[in-house]
Amino acid sequence: MSLSVWSPFIEMEELFDKYARSSRKSLATSDDKMFEVGDWMPVVDIDETKDAFVVKAELPGVKKEDVNVNIENGILTIKGEKKTQVKDKKQHRMECTYGSFIRSFTLPQSVKTESVKAEYKNGILNLNIPKSEKTRPKNIEVKVK
Repeated sequence: MSLSVWSPFIEMEELFDKYARSSRKSLATSDDKMFEVGDWMPVVDIDETKDAFVVKAELPGVKKEDVNVNIENGILTIKGEKKTQVKDKKQHRMECTYGSFIRSFTLPQSVKTESVKAEYKNGILNLNIPKSEKTRPKNIEVKVK
């Protein structure tokens, strides 16, 4: 029997590397449904106001024509691609992320999907998804007698 030094941090790094190298750009199955996996995932903020849900997605370096926003069956999907400029040159470091991306979010039933407004400026996608009238909060005054 030989003794060895155990390093939990090395095992944790190997685990993270394993998941980082998972099969991207493939289709995965879940509950007999197929969903797409992208090369990278943009960060998204979702805020709620009294009148709407506001979605802000950061898409640096992505052109407007390479972004697709779709709402189908109560699912908001933001999909696109950040294209790389392949040039015949020697690269010393490549840290920027390129390739396809996709993010999907389940919307509440209380939104008006036909009135969604989208704006794309400086690599930021802003979506304004209005709530239906019946779901907006109402203040009811309680009278004391």
